[in-house]
Amino acid sequence: MTHLIHIKNKKAYHEYHIDNTYVTGIVLSGTEIKSIRKGKASIRESYCQFIKNELFVINMHIAEYKYGSRWNHEPKRNRKLLLQKKELKKISTKVKEKGFTLIPISLFVTEKGLAKLEIALAKGKKLYDKRESLKRKDTDRENTKRIKL
Repeated sequence: MTHLIHIKNKKAYHEYHIDNTYVTGIVLSGTEIKSIRKGKASIRESYCQFIKNELFVINMHIAEYKYGSRWNHEPKRNRKLLLQKKELKKISTKVKEKGFTLIPISLFVTEKGLAKLEIALAKGKKLYDKRESLKRKDTDRENTKRIKL
């Protein structure tokens, strides 16, 4: 499946151990989807949180639409995520466990024109884990260079 717009959270794999991933829909206004289609969004500092048994993405920045009028959206408002109740219950029990958090990994627009957010259940990495993953990345890069030569 090809996605027209694909905004990634590159920091997520460095900061967290990814456990499970879910693809969710997002409740957006008209000017928000237009800005996302232009690639004017960022999920770098965002996270997901349950508010009254509903899942929201907090701190996701979607730039104001250039041609929007007085009905333009707020860039960092909370946006509701759409999942089935069964999945929401499963995720909420995991989040209540010690150390798990919900983070957005990527934001994309499908071929039908719908905006989707890929979220992940993740545990924060310790400093030594981050160093270890960087070492592994360096050795893999060196090995691929040797093979090409």
